[in-house]
Amino acid sequence: MSDERFDVVVIGGGHNGSTIAAYLAKSGLSTCVLESRPECGGGQENTEVRPGFRIDPHATYLYGGAAPGFDQLELWKYGMRMVYYASMAGVATLDGQAANLGGRWRPDLGDAAIKRYSPNDLEGPGRIFDQLGEGPSRELLRALFWTPPFPEGAEIDPRDMPWWKVFRQYLPNLFFDELVDMSYVDFLDNFVQWDPLKVVGAFGAWYCGAHPDWEGMLLQSLGGTLLYSYASGAPRGGMHTYAHAIIRCAIANGARVMTNAPVGEIIVNNGRAVGVRLSDEAAFPEKTIWADKAVISGVDVKQTFLKLVGKGHLDPSFTQRVDDISLKGGSLFVMSVICRELPRYHNKEEYFPQDVYPSCVIAPADSFEYFRTQTRDAYSYKKPPELTPEHLTMMICTHDPYDSTRCPDGYHVLSPIYLEVPPPQYDVTGAQGINRHKEEITKAALGVLRQLAPNMTEGNIVDVFVNTPYDSEFRNAGMVGGNWYGIRQSEDQWFSNRPLPELSRYRTPIEGLYLCNQTSHPGGLCLMAVPYNLMHILIDDGIANPGSWWYPSPHYMKDLKPTASISRKTALETDVVK
Repeated sequence: MSDERFDVVVIGGGHNGSTIAAYLAKSGLSTCVLESRPECGGGQENTEVRPGFRIDPHATYLYGGAAPGFDQLELWKYGMRMVYYASMAGVATLDGQAANLGGRWRPDLGDAAIKRYSPNDLEGPGRIFDQLGEGPSRELLRALFWTPPFPEGAEIDPRDMPWWKVFRQYLPNLFFDELVDMSYVDFLDNFVQWDPLKVVGAFGAWYCGAHPDWEGMLLQSLGGTLLYSYASGAPRGGMHTYAHAIIRCAIANGARVMTNAPVGEIIVNNGRAVGVRLSDEAAFPEKTIWADKAVISGVDVKQTFLKLVGKGHLDPSFTQRVDDISLKGGSLFVMSVICRELPRYHNKEEYFPQDVYPSCVIAPADSFEYFRTQTRDAYSYKKPPELTPEHLTMMICTHDPYDSTRCPDGYHVLSPIYLEVPPPQYDVTGAQGINRHKEEITKAALGVLRQLAPNMTEGNIVDVFVNTPYDSEFRNAGMVGGNWYGIRQSEDQWFSNRPLPELSRYRTPIEGLYLCNQTSHPGGLCLMAVPYNLMHILIDDGIANPGSWWYPSPHYMKDLKPTASISRKTALETDVVK
């Protein structure tokens, strides 16, 4: 086939790649999306593990409820439908005195449990979410995730960072200067007394993004859990229906989407990205696709610079720093259980109405030391967990009571069940270390589940499916580190530092090459945040000119001096002409 030419070429048709394509196509730009797999969607895929039963191997809940993209891209026109429920997180103890905690939208369900075990936790700073309300929660989330990083050289008082600015606006009586330097664990230790409640908070933050032990990341950790509770639901039919809506939007606005089209090389001419060449494995091998305005990489930062851009175009010190980026954010061992009857957790009826089922339970959670133990396994020891309850605290999620499309009548899909483990790259027992222990970890985890819900017997459980972090990476190359985090979400890897300071605004040392991937700020999850943030930069650089449907972040700071690209100091003086 002959070569083709577009305004913009997007590498990768996962969540970020397909979303930026929708934004650009709606802005009137000719846009081509190149996806290496047979279908787009990346981490939003659904899998039919047996006829009639569908699970989400990766992303499950809709964390992007506060995203401007829902109305900007009008996703409801393209089939996006949500299934809502009373957002609830739970905690169950192994002594039989289980307590399930209600989420923000049903505080009455949780208050009964807290009142019984720790009445002092009903008031005070520990109930930040309840005091925010829906509108301020949305503004806080947008300040955290849907605000592009500030330009290099911007000097801002930490108290005036967008998220603290919103916090001080809506909760002035709760703010004090020490909060800015706190970790979420510091906050829990100071303002929450009941250990199970602290465990729910800490694990919720870890599973959703910023680890609660990172100093100076209090609101980022809180924000991760708020992302989940704010949406209070999931796409009907699973996360892949969310991907379908975005891709339909892109195509409806004129984008071209090519699958089975892995990119072998980003073509750089005189320091500028001018197109891509497909790999030999592509359905159209060696095909060249030219980009008149920009090439946007939706694949992670390491693949972009260490594989797709030739070393001859970059300074060796830059490529070394890219290679050194840490992926030590923890990772996820994911279980899905098909059963005939949902778990009957201890004392569930005591705290929940007959027609309400907890969407998420974090257990066992008797002691905050359980959180410490699992953190040591994943971060310090970097090894598979020991097969005892304190090493196997899990997040147990259930979808099908709200979405009957997932399985046939008479069955249920208990999925996902998450357990934190080390990323394959850092597992001291080897990249396949967790895989070698997959069966015994699964057996032990099911044993813990039976202690929480005795009806989860072998007769009730029909089938169990597991994907380890290694399985996730093998299945989906976008799962950097085996999960959606991308890289560490600590203070030195956040906002204007992520993934490297000179890359945090999505520009690169190669003119016309931009980042829109899992390792960019804010990274991970399916938020439509990275594409939304990138649009600000593309508009400033004169590449995109959207219509009146577009609105920027109120916290966005333009470049301190006009520039079409970041400094070329890291590019070689003499480039290789392709």
